[in-house]
Amino acid sequence: MSEETEAAGQPESTRREEKRTDRESWIERGVAIRAGFYVFGTHLFAGFVWLLMYLGEHANK
Repeated sequence: MSEETEAAGQPESTRREEKRTDRESWIERGVAIRAGFYVFGTHLFAGFVWLLMYLGEHANK
C-alpha cells in the first residue's frame, strides 16, 4: 500500500496528530539550529574580544 492509501484509511484525528508532530519536530529543529548559531556566534565574538585584549597588552607603546 502506498502512504496515500494508508492515510486515507486513517481517522481525521490521527492525521492531524501526525501533522502536529511533524510541525513540532520541525520547530524543535529550528530552535536547535538557532541556539547553535547563537552559541557559535557568542564564542566567536568572545574570541575576537580576547584577541583585542591580548594584542593591546602586547602592543609596543
